[in-house]
Amino acid sequence: MNKIIIIDDEIEICESIKMILEYEDYEVEYFTDAKKGIEHLRDSNYSVMFLDIQMPKITGFEVLSRISKFRNMPNVIMISAHGSLENAVKATKLGAFDFIEKPIDRDKLLISVRNASERATLISENQKLRSELDTEYSIIGSSDALVKIQNTISRVALSDARVLITGENGTGKELAAREVHQQSERKNKPFIEVNCAAIPNELIESELFGHEKGSFTGANQQRIGKFEAANKGTLFLDEIGDMSMQAQAKVLRAIEDGKIERVGGNKKISVDVRIVSATNKNLEQEIEDGNFREDLFHRLNVIPLTIPPLRERKDDIEELVLHFSAIICKKNKFPKVKFTKGAIELLKANNWSGNIRELKNIVERIIIMVPKDEISVADIENLLPNSKSKNDDLLDISNSFQEFKEVTERAFILKQLELNNWNISKTAEILDIQRSHLYNKMKKYNIEKE
Repeated sequence: MNKIIIIDDEIEICESIKMILEYEDYEVEYFTDAKKGIEHLRDSNYSVMFLDIQMPKITGFEVLSRISKFRNMPNVIMISAHGSLENAVKATKLGAFDFIEKPIDRDKLLISVRNASERATLISENQKLRSELDTEYSIIGSSDALVKIQNTISRVALSDARVLITGENGTGKELAAREVHQQSERKNKPFIEVNCAAIPNELIESELFGHEKGSFTGANQQRIGKFEAANKGTLFLDEIGDMSMQAQAKVLRAIEDGKIERVGGNKKISVDVRIVSATNKNLEQEIEDGNFREDLFHRLNVIPLTIPPLRERKDDIEELVLHFSAIICKKNKFPKVKFTKGAIELLKANNWSGNIRELKNIVERIIIMVPKDEISVADIENLLPNSKSKNDDLLDISNSFQEFKEVTERAFILKQLELNNWNISKTAEILDIQRSHLYNKMKKYNIEKE
């Protein structure tokens, strides 16, 4: 329920607004003393606030100015018996959401509060998603190697120096790039990622710099490139070692000039971006082989940052397992699971050639395949890379990816049924499928209650 606060020195106005809003199922409190209202607001969480402009001792504008510093400032709707364009403009500049005049029109009041409530909900959801995203993309671990990396990131983040991140696949180069952005003064501006290896050479320039309408076949409208999209923020060039020589030349020019030119255009466009790049290749060797420009390498490699492979920071594995299991259980609505000390030691003993990405996938596999609250050595030894089991013909994705998907889906459905005491309706609701669809899946995979 949306909570609403009213601050107005006229008790009749407060009672009138309260009655209208409570009829529409809003939760409402009011204060005729502005200072008491401010103190109450400081420790409470309201989505919308009605604030009178003309009050004794302190004006609504002064209240608005004070609460603008609050962490959970509500959307403020100013109310006044002396409506004027000047007051409306001033209220907007101070951060007010809307402005309505006395006597208050019921329909206008409800429209304004509905819009303000919807905005508050969107902001709250956005903050929640950002928080979850920050958690998922956090750098996890406290090994000496990782602490050294984190200290380096903290030092360089506040500058605008370009950073070149190197390391094996799956080590977390993207996480390091995001952390550089998050700790920089650009953190509230865009973080734009470009996977240079995933874009065909003939399209990479359009992707980076944009294009004008009609500049090539299929260019039906103007397109803004990643450099422009990242203006004032950070541009992350992932797999930079796979970029074509022609695109490298244009990136070099953009770095030197601080300007870009869309494909098919002749206008120079100023851009202010911080470039963070990453690669799993040895760029110095690529330079010797004629695949990478030496001048671009020196432009990008102002701050070199090498992410160590997981086999060199095994002390971080326990923290990573706890982190991934919490995310996976929450995502799949599983109860929390615990890995025994022996299970953690077994995970530490693995080589992890795929690094953190491989570890995350294995943790997800274990949680789905093992329907237990506590996971032991015996539960996971046949699920680790290079292990052998009676189900190897199904689990080996190199033999049949379709069979791997099917056995994983079977295990997932079975675990959900067990968690819900074989309640078909509840399980179907959690899986977001129809009951008939669930019955078909159970029949397909020969799932029966023992």
